[in-house]
Amino acid sequence: MNDRKQILVDMDGVLADVYKQFQLFEKQETGKERKPEEVTGLPEYEAFPNSYKYVNIKGFFRNAPVIEGSIEGLNYLNNKYNVLVVSSATEFPNSLKEKLEWLNEHYPFITWKQLILCGTKDSIKGDIMIDDHLKNLDCFEGEKMLFTQPHNMLINSPLYKRIYNWNEIIEKL
Repeated sequence: MNDRKQILVDMDGVLADVYKQFQLFEKQETGKERKPEEVTGLPEYEAFPNSYKYVNIKGFFRNAPVIEGSIEGLNYLNNKYNVLVVSSATEFPNSLKEKLEWLNEHYPFITWKQLILCGTKDSIKGDIMIDDHLKNLDCFEGEKMLFTQPHNMLINSPLYKRIYNWNEIIEKL
């Protein structure tokens, strides 16, 4: 039996830069560009009032930018740990196919057996979870790593290890 630790890695906000995608969609629609300092600490739906509409547009998830360092970082983790990429995807029907295609394009070393597309993450088990949302980390029983995004920058709690980028993940793991 494999005795490597199991790491759960979120897609949106950890691998896929959906924040940049929200910025792009908003700029295309309204002509306005929200700077990170304007939205620090705000949930995405407050920072980007049309975010629910955007995530239901075909191509939103398929064309999201890759977070810098995540390809190399996830490959590093994949060689050292049992990696599962976990994403709450069933709320947005387009996202299921788009997330699978996006992951296959950018992270071809992750197999279909390592992908969990679900509604909520409260039943997923592992040793470490890397996520940008507290709602996912709070129900997790293992080590909790909070990946920094503008919406969570004001959170300061000993319950989570703050992670600022993929280089830091590699250094710590």
